[in-house]
Amino acid sequence: MKTRDLFDRVSFKEITHIDASFLLSSLAIVALGLVMVASASVAISDSIHGHPYFFVTRQIIYLLLALVVGSVVINIPTELLHRCGIFVMFSSIALLILVLMPVIGKSVNGSQRWINLGVFNLQASEVAKVCMVIYMSGYLVRRSDQVREKLSGFLLPLFLSVIFLFLLLLEPDFGASVVLLGTVMAMLFIGGAKVYQFLLLLLGALVALGLVAISESYRMKRLLNFIDPWADPFNDGYQLSQALIAYGRGEWFGLGLGNSVQKLSYLPEAHTDFVFSIWVEETGMLGGLLLIVLFGLMVSRAFKIGKNALTLYRPFAGYLCYGFAILIVAQVVINIGVNTGLLPTKGLTLPLISFGGSSLIITLASLFVIARVDIENKRLVSSTAKVVAAESEELNIVKDA
Repeated sequence: MKTRDLFDRVSFKEITHIDASFLLSSLAIVALGLVMVASASVAISDSIHGHPYFFVTRQIIYLLLALVVGSVVINIPTELLHRCGIFVMFSSIALLILVLMPVIGKSVNGSQRWINLGVFNLQASEVAKVCMVIYMSGYLVRRSDQVREKLSGFLLPLFLSVIFLFLLLLEPDFGASVVLLGTVMAMLFIGGAKVYQFLLLLLGALVALGLVAISESYRMKRLLNFIDPWADPFNDGYQLSQALIAYGRGEWFGLGLGNSVQKLSYLPEAHTDFVFSIWVEETGMLGGLLLIVLFGLMVSRAFKIGKNALTLYRPFAGYLCYGFAILIVAQVVINIGVNTGLLPTKGLTLPLISFGGSSLIITLASLFVIARVDIENKRLVSSTAKVVAAESEELNIVKDA
């Protein structure tokens, strides 16, 4: 295997020509994330670690690590990811098994989802979701005809998804299970699966997730509490009722950055799962809408880059962009839905905004892959244009002769 196949360096000029809207919206969201972690974690950081900037300092370290990982990822050809898809998928299954081992996996609040790497705790489900997108992108290319025409092509990735879901539910991580299954279904639909198959799968998934939800008493409590958190505002409905109070305090324009009251140990997980509530409390409804618009812009440009790749007959790269965009959309919708009481409480962070090393590093790495696809698209367009220009020039020479 040639060195270029493993590592194809991107020039600074190419980086400056990455889709501007995608790049600027991503940078804006990352910057707002640092601001919100600094603000939302002040109280808990001071109470646990004795100074108010412990969590934001860690988040800055995670961001620097993410940029190092991203600088490597952006120089890896997407074709290499295509060839390694099956290996990546099996590696992620191995990781999900490792995290369940008592000596290796780290348990927090009754969930065993992390592997301690020293610098940060690696959340296995974050890696698994990205690996599944890489595998599915390759699968939709290799088995495109079977996905469109045969039931077997539709069922194989679902069988693999069941394995992933089983391991995730052992942790347990119900939120990641919903996101992963939804992403696989969406990618199959984009890949050309028949509508009736998709609808049957959707019905089956809803029934299965419903059975999983009622199988544990704490999940049932979450389902019932989000319907009316005020029925028990000091016990099971406490977290959601405090989040809704934050929205009420924020009104249209917010209390101002740093002025949140709910982050002062009233709202649990203010710097992680419920950071959006603190953001709205401090910046108001307009601030919340601004953040949603930024996510919408970033994701829409990711879809556009994927569409350009498909137009240039690069289906793997196109599906890759679609899959990563769907992952981000699913997490944003679920997190904001939970924060606003539209969905039951789940342990899902807001991408690039919530505190957490695994989520930040993995999400940024996926954005760097999308940037790589955009660079490769532009390279192909440029090389095609040069070939056409050269052929036109030769034709003109022949005519003149």
